[in-house]
Amino acid sequence: MNLLKVAGTWLFVLSAFLSSGAGAQAPIPALTTHVTDVTGTLADAQRASLEQTLQAFEAKKGSQISVLMVPTTAPETIEQYSLRVVEQWKPGRKNIDDGVLLIIAKEDRTLRIEVGYGLEGALTDATSSRIINETIVPRFKQGDYYGGVAAGVDSIMRVVDGEPLPPPDQRASGPVQLAHYLPVLFVLTLVAGGVLRVLLGRLPGAVVTGGAVALVAWMLSGALFIAAVAGVIALAFTLLGSGLGAVAGARVIGGQPGRFGGDSGRTIFRGGGGGFGGGGASGRW
Repeated sequence: MNLLKVAGTWLFVLSAFLSSGAGAQAPIPALTTHVTDVTGTLADAQRASLEQTLQAFEAKKGSQISVLMVPTTAPETIEQYSLRVVEQWKPGRKNIDDGVLLIIAKEDRTLRIEVGYGLEGALTDATSSRIINETIVPRFKQGDYYGGVAAGVDSIMRVVDGEPLPPPDQRASGPVQLAHYLPVLFVLTLVAGGVLRVLLGRLPGAVVTGGAVALVAWMLSGALFIAAVAGVIALAFTLLGSGLGAVAGARVIGGQPGRFGGDSGRTIFRGGGGGFGGGGASGRW
């Protein structure tokens, strides 16, 4: 894992170097999680903790807060690069514009809080500057990068949490959250379908499997329609499929039992279409 982090860092630096030599702009990493660390500074457990915190905050408040750590923004300033990042990632909800980006350029020793239009009244330039200089920078100067990021994120969430924003769209989030658990439902169908077909027979086993998958889908999404569709698909798959067992099902999904999609627990994060106009603040350490 450490080798992969080092390789990723050097790949980013090489891309930036080649881009600067050609007069082009620095590369922007793809957005797949709330926390993107190209530098490999954060440990897996630290990154996972931040990710869980930001996921929970988005589910509760609706606002999307992203963290990006890159080696350098050269040849651009952090303000120029940050604005390009939010224009590509678009964190925050469309027409609400409640996204925030905390970006750190480690080798440049610069950082910035980029604020969406909808939060500029609460997370003002002055407030952002205070969070940077009083909360994050002192920890960065001590080499405590995780502590600085975690404390900064906590301060940002406190400010955003006090803003009267529209609640999260639970109807829209149901299918999205269910999509995160599709590998789990697929494994459940394979494993339960294979076992229950042996114990109960093809048709009874398929019916019980469909009911179990529908129940799990309803618990995850809160939508009866989604649960019914998932149950019917599981029933049909079990009834007409080959009924693979537990070990085979796990291998099909992740290569080994207990892993789904080759990356345990990881989900894909996407921006919601939020708009930015350059509000926020920058700092150095």
